[in-house]
Amino acid sequence: MNREPVSRELFDEVMVPNYAPGNIIPVRGEGSRVWDQDGREYVDLQGGIAVTSLGHAHPGLVGALQEQAEKIWHLSNVMTNEPALRLAKTLCDHTFAERVFFANSGAEANEAAFKLARRYSWEHYGPEKHEIISFKNAFHGRTLFTVSVGGQHKYVEGFEPAPGGIHHADFNDLDSVKALISKEQTCAVVVEPIQGESGVLPADPEFLKGLRQLCDENNALLVFDEVQTGVGRTGHLYAYEMYGVTPDILSSAKGLGGGFPVAAMLTTAKVAASLGVGTHGSTYGGNALACAVAQKVIDTVSQPEILKGVNARSDKLRKGMMNIGERYGVFSEVRGAGLLLGCVLTEQWQGKAKDFLNAGLEEGVMVLMAGANVIRLAPSLIIPEVDIEEALERFEAAVKKLTA
Repeated sequence: MNREPVSRELFDEVMVPNYAPGNIIPVRGEGSRVWDQDGREYVDLQGGIAVTSLGHAHPGLVGALQEQAEKIWHLSNVMTNEPALRLAKTLCDHTFAERVFFANSGAEANEAAFKLARRYSWEHYGPEKHEIISFKNAFHGRTLFTVSVGGQHKYVEGFEPAPGGIHHADFNDLDSVKALISKEQTCAVVVEPIQGESGVLPADPEFLKGLRQLCDENNALLVFDEVQTGVGRTGHLYAYEMYGVTPDILSSAKGLGGGFPVAAMLTTAKVAASLGVGTHGSTYGGNALACAVAQKVIDTVSQPEILKGVNARSDKLRKGMMNIGERYGVFSEVRGAGLLLGCVLTEQWQGKAKDFLNAGLEEGVMVLMAGANVIRLAPSLIIPEVDIEEALERFEAAVKKLTA
């Protein structure tokens, strides 16, 4: 079928203006390389914002999708399907979880997690115990409930009244949580092991251990938002393993489908029992196509050599970016874990992250922002060494021009 060519200008004509996409339109990808409409090649260090965990057009994922597409695409949740059951069993086998709920996005997985936390406390302790403690500068999604739990007012402004019973403590400050937590009223503490959107800021190990203890002492559930840190991103299948702190509920999305929309909420059998028949649902959650692809992702990423390779690639990318930062005076540190890295701009370059992103595109390398002061990198977990080297060369050329 012949289709008319499309341009960036068409976006402004037909799309709701809540995004501001760049001028290029990628049309093809292979591994960690992407080509735009003009055939220009880019090295992809964006990874679809930590989504394309195995790169573009991974043969295994393409094969899983094609195989399932010839069988069955979708069933209502009036009945179950084989790919969903297999994936749920795999996730339980590889994690602390005993029960899984499938959804389509990180926001939906978090929505389910927050609803479950309230429902569990309502059943076990009564309606007064419904308050949620989250953290300033957190990000948990774009539904009204999840932006309210997230600690960034700009995402709530204009959409009030927001859901109540939510408090925000200071990230990595256990005393600020102690000042808010209550055995009578707090149902859950919700935290990202690494705050992604606000600057790739890792939690201190003792902070997360302290949250676990506070939750235990106050009969509250500990919820880990691992939408961005999960599925091998940190060199562990999930980041809670890296910290040695086990949550009661965990949300997973982004890299789970390698680019195919799928999400999951993981929890224990005891906590899961509070979402009885009819209490929550999702039309597409547990979709057979999505679960077949996600199964291949988990089977691949969970291999020890893949997870070990994440840390090797992380070291190479981290050192390379820090060397560029030192040579041109642009980065004060490179922080994060695995292949979720944040390059923090020095004082003289504060607020200029978008300039670095655009300069990178001009040189053929795709990077991300995490706020106005941090360049974020979240490439494929199996990005070839030669692509890392090429990306660093191209990004250095961009920085050299920008700082001239």
